[in-house]
Amino acid sequence: MADVLPAAHPPQRRLIGEVLRAQGVVSEDQLRIALLEQSRSSQLLGRLLVALGFISESLLRDALGESLGQRAVDLGQAIVDPAALQLIPREAALRHHLMPLDYRAAAQKFTVALADPHDIVALDKLRAMLPPQTQIETLLAGEAEIARSVDQHYGHKLSIDGILREIETGEIDRHTLAGASDAYSQPVVRLVDALLTDAVKRDASDIHFEPEANFLRIRYRIDGMLRQIRALHKSYWSAMAVRLKVMSGMNIAETRAPQDGRISLTISGRAVDFRVAAQPTLHGENLVLRILDRHKGIVPLEMLGLEPQQTELLQRMIARPEGILLVTGPTGSGKTTTLYSVLNHLNAESINIMTLEDPVEYPMAMIRQTAVAEAAKLDFANGIRAMMRQDPDVILVGEIRDADTAAMAFRAAMTGHQVFSTLHTNSAVGAIPRLLDIGVLPDIMAGNIVGVIAQRLVRRLCPHCRIAYVAEPHELRLMGRDGQRPAPTLHRAAGCELCAFQGYRGRLAIMELLRFDDDIDELIARRATAREIRRLAMARGFSPLAAEGVRRVLDGITSLAEIARVVDLTERR
Repeated sequence: MADVLPAAHPPQRRLIGEVLRAQGVVSEDQLRIALLEQSRSSQLLGRLLVALGFISESLLRDALGESLGQRAVDLGQAIVDPAALQLIPREAALRHHLMPLDYRAAAQKFTVALADPHDIVALDKLRAMLPPQTQIETLLAGEAEIARSVDQHYGHKLSIDGILREIETGEIDRHTLAGASDAYSQPVVRLVDALLTDAVKRDASDIHFEPEANFLRIRYRIDGMLRQIRALHKSYWSAMAVRLKVMSGMNIAETRAPQDGRISLTISGRAVDFRVAAQPTLHGENLVLRILDRHKGIVPLEMLGLEPQQTELLQRMIARPEGILLVTGPTGSGKTTTLYSVLNHLNAESINIMTLEDPVEYPMAMIRQTAVAEAAKLDFANGIRAMMRQDPDVILVGEIRDADTAAMAFRAAMTGHQVFSTLHTNSAVGAIPRLLDIGVLPDIMAGNIVGVIAQRLVRRLCPHCRIAYVAEPHELRLMGRDGQRPAPTLHRAAGCELCAFQGYRGRLAIMELLRFDDDIDELIARRATAREIRRLAMARGFSPLAAEGVRRVLDGITSLAEIARVVDLTERR
């Protein structure tokens, strides 16, 4: 999502406010408050409405599109794609008041900021310079802003290889490199920006900067797997670490203690946040950046990849007005995405949703989000206790990890609230013994647990290069289909340019949904074993993770080897 700027003249700013009010997005009182603040601060009305929490960036963008017929971008916060710059000469950019932002060759899509998006001459010249059949996405930006951006980016090497050559050929002063100046003319600044842009464009979820004795290893986590992207000379790392720590608001003088920070940038026309963690190691500070793309973090409930009957079951569980719903799975299994999808589905003006997270990953409009802060003695248990005095309807607790947090979460569920949380267990049924181990009494669990979702993320086979084959006997045993004739057709990974020769592109969630009813509650109350609970659930149509994974294998979406990597199939032998 791009940063949206309202128009510069007061009548147009007023028009944006009127559009928002006509849409029912802001009230007359909210608009009056924003206009009063504007008279005091002379800030743009749209930014004030967002800063006051009355609207989200996306709502402002839509209103601006309706009033001006165009979406706008703040070029001061945008990171430019080197591939886009190579297509448009500097002279053409200055002459037609445009700034190339992003180019995706595979999708044949070019994003550009224009001072006048309806300038037919500029658009015609642009089409002549681009490859045939390229779609042009136009964004609105100020003329002076475009001129500054052209001066800033043209003339500097912005690709990773180009920046490294610039450093290695000695075109800059080595003392300047060590100083890590924030001036954009410094290659280290552009090198860090280029790496962040590259990671986002590759759909990475994490970036690892790992110093070794003689070199710096850079790895991306793509589709759940770490992949080494670069190995740089160790002399680069000092300046790069300083740049990253400055961007994330860390103390650059502190190198012997762990630190946390956050970076917000506009990449490829949309807002992307980075959660940064620094850890001292033997060879220097290790930095890991978690990429938080809001467009990908909040997925509609219908897009979670569930079967229709599973979606219906999930909707029935979250429709229950009180009780606790747990999402389980290992770290990186998509639990947060599922919970945010549920909250987004429930989010409405008529209910009060509050969250307590460690930390807050995706800001959401109308939801009261609080981060756990040990320094302020705000842990999960104390946070839930405080939220109960805020008249909530729905409470999200980031994780149940101890007896105090569990007790407060169940107390909230018993007093008429919907509670959502995560728990580290390997299966849905495994949540029961885990809660018992934490210290939750069976009588408390019975009747207060709505259900448990266990999930894993598996990689999708690349549809362009997957290879079909007939299942082998040992594979049939793993799938629980020993002796099936004819043997089903499965697919395995191969590798092509479109999937970076990995054989996989993207991920999907496989889930098992266990809805609690009176019979299961009775088993829990009399301390039945997990085997008994599982047997009853299977009789009611419960489909375990292994079965869900096998179904996706038979559908050709993923491979059996990938399912076996994240789900235990040995019980099917």
